[in-house]
Amino acid sequence: MTLHLYLARKFFFRFLAIFSGFFVLSALTDATSIFGAYEAANLGILATLRLALLKAPSGVVQLLSIIVVLSALTLYLGLSRNSELVATRAAGQSALKVLAAPILVAMVLGCIAVAVFNPLAAIALKQFETETGRYETGTVSTFSLSRTGLWLRQGSDQGQTVIFAKRANFDATRLSGVTFFEFSEYGTAIRRIEASFATLSDGAWQLGPGKLWEVNKQGEVPDKTAKSFENLRLNSELTSDQILESFGDPTTISIWDMQNFIQRLDRSGFSTNRHKVYYQIELATPVLLAAMVMLGAAFSMRHARSGGTGFMVMITVLLGLAVYIVQDFAEILGSNGAISIMAAAWGPPMATLFLALGLVLHMEDG
Repeated sequence: MTLHLYLARKFFFRFLAIFSGFFVLSALTDATSIFGAYEAANLGILATLRLALLKAPSGVVQLLSIIVVLSALTLYLGLSRNSELVATRAAGQSALKVLAAPILVAMVLGCIAVAVFNPLAAIALKQFETETGRYETGTVSTFSLSRTGLWLRQGSDQGQTVIFAKRANFDATRLSGVTFFEFSEYGTAIRRIEASFATLSDGAWQLGPGKLWEVNKQGEVPDKTAKSFENLRLNSELTSDQILESFGDPTTISIWDMQNFIQRLDRSGFSTNRHKVYYQIELATPVLLAAMVMLGAAFSMRHARSGGTGFMVMITVLLGLAVYIVQDFAEILGSNGAISIMAAAWGPPMATLFLALGLVLHMEDG
């Protein structure tokens, strides 16, 4: 028991150190890119650092597998150099027993990352995108889903437009059962427009049969002055990519809200594959981190005097990067429907787990 606590503590502190290093590096990199991208906005140092700190968590959480494999690598290299592994094996402890405590810690860290760090990173990233949207276009656009349909809002110096639609097609270029609420720059309602459908073209919405009400005009009753139309064009700065990117980025959604969001997205007519794959990948995180511990230990549990330590370290890092790349590739395939969602999410972690287990047993038994 004392040995397991010792290994667990050493692994945890190494993870904490490497995680902190990656976080600081990510924040500094983001600060540099933000300062260059939004130089025209004259952001101060504090504002730039604040935006960088909002973005950094989402970047670091995607690198957890790399952080864990480096933590395991440094742990077992240190134990080998100090001959502690030789002592534990002499005491009758097998390689799998020596791995048990770090694997358990990695799985606990994975659960904490999914349940706690993921929602915090999603909130921070969403706030980052909201704030930087003002610097990019000078407008504020928000998108949300409710149980009854889809809501869009776009703002500019001239006013605000709120759009509600019962359904949308897969690329958000055609809305059905749509209502437009137009407001002035002072927040006063100007017009309400209802239409059977609205099609998004270059720089404008093309509305089908519908009705238009002018509101807040002195001496006029909106219902009496309402006009029907067959076709109507409304200028818009929204694009299909903006809408899809907003709804299509699952990293801005808390894992606890993902299931409800997927249901609302499905009812609105959008593809839900990307969100389903992301959700399953998050659930598979503890398994992946456990596999990465075994992968990091596979080539570093040999005695330091055996030689070839540098080569083994390089192989371990390359395998860790390969797993990271394969997981990203599988996520893309799953999002596009090329492979099943479960295969895309759970395939790489399980394959890594069995590969690492085979490597550990091979290195242990020779």
